[in-house]
Amino acid sequence: MDNTLWFLLATSMLLSALFILYRIATTRSRSSSSSTATNSLPSGSLGWPLLGETLEFISCAYSDSPESFMDKRRHWYGKVFKSHLFGSPTIVSTDAEVSKFILQSDGKVFVPSYPKSLTELMGKSSILLINGSLQRRVHGLIGAFFKSPQLKAQITRDMHKYVHESMGNWREDQPIYIQDQAKNISFQVLVKALISVGPGDDMDFLKKQFQEFIEGLMSLPINVPGSRLHRSLQAKKKMVELVNKIIQDKRRSGISEVAKDVVDVLLKDESERLTDELISDNMIDLMIPGEDSVPVLMTLAIKYLSDCPLALQQLTEENLKLKKLKDQLGEPLCWRDYFSLPFTQNVITETLRMGNIIVGVMRKAMKDVQVKGYLIPKGWCVLTYFRSIHLDEDFYDWPHQFNPWRWQDKEMSNCSFTPFGGGQRLCPGLDLARLETSIFLHHFVTQFRWVAEADSIVNFPTVRMKKRMPIWVKRRREAAFSQEQIKTFRGTSMQL
Repeated sequence: MDNTLWFLLATSMLLSALFILYRIATTRSRSSSSSTATNSLPSGSLGWPLLGETLEFISCAYSDSPESFMDKRRHWYGKVFKSHLFGSPTIVSTDAEVSKFILQSDGKVFVPSYPKSLTELMGKSSILLINGSLQRRVHGLIGAFFKSPQLKAQITRDMHKYVHESMGNWREDQPIYIQDQAKNISFQVLVKALISVGPGDDMDFLKKQFQEFIEGLMSLPINVPGSRLHRSLQAKKKMVELVNKIIQDKRRSGISEVAKDVVDVLLKDESERLTDELISDNMIDLMIPGEDSVPVLMTLAIKYLSDCPLALQQLTEENLKLKKLKDQLGEPLCWRDYFSLPFTQNVITETLRMGNIIVGVMRKAMKDVQVKGYLIPKGWCVLTYFRSIHLDEDFYDWPHQFNPWRWQDKEMSNCSFTPFGGGQRLCPGLDLARLETSIFLHHFVTQFRWVAEADSIVNFPTVRMKKRMPIWVKRRREAAFSQEQIKTFRGTSMQL
């Protein structure tokens, strides 16, 4: 079957699935709303039959103004409105208080709700999908280990190693693609923390299979041989087999008293609910930040700094001062040193606010819920859209302007700043993401001057740079770029 026929078949099956979901969802919505006044539902539109407003949402997400879909409806209906997205009637929240309520609610009120292709790839035992006491147990064990000083020290050593290896090979006569470099470094660091696999055949195998796996996260929900989803599922199966082998080797040799990785932490738990299958599946799922969110955070920080010379100058001076001090003392930098850099942390915070690497989360209401005067009917989905809140003029002056100085006098622990989610599903690796980004920025700005080529941010289905963020570098021991050199780099946005 040629590609055109396959696409038509896939599209037909997708539309059929959306139709079924639409009929089920609208039936549920009518029945769940029968006991409640209909005017307590948020205002809004369910859009076209079958497709709802999904196509317009995706079209805006791909555009240069990804928030335009939400902005238009916020203007028409308010910060909370109803829609129909990805096959389900949906309450969309761009209200900080409503979103906080949803994030902090337990599994008896809201459960995770994601596209079918993603749920199939994650598996029923994924920490993203499990609920109740099992989710709290797994999340708590992983979160405690990620916060431990020993892991932060290990992450710092590993980042130093991989950053030096990577940056040591950068050449001045060809572009460096920051997004690719950040992915290679971050993935290796995270895999080491999860399953203690270092450079070698196993790491190369995981990199290859993981690329195949992650490409199916937002694919059509069609699992037949040759389909994108099927290939991704096969890749995950191969990775799970490798992790299972690692687990069995650990059981035979004896689990370390002091946990060296996340597998050790979960194996040491005495609960029979933490099966080898659950552990293996979650190790693969937990690799996603190493390929996606953390490298993108590093890349966007370089992008925003390239466009803001004043911020770059202050961050560089702060990091050069720390480097000089540690060199004079003859001491290596430790993880506490990186967290002691206030402006660097402000840059990371502002990058998280503007970049919106995690655009939002989706939940499904398990019962009728009333919040702030709005009804969320049982069976409806809820999309808490972080991007609109992070770019809300009610909370941030000139919200589309990169301004790390705004965080000098602003409290981060409020409901208007949720880049890592919230509640019992708050991302357990938030400190590690900051640490890795701090280390990357420190070594980058203290070793190099650079010119960035023009590039743009793509916001769907995941946040990334369109051209992978190409830059031209000079080591600081060398002379700075001449004006003639700068002019040769097409679309230059910054020069230091």
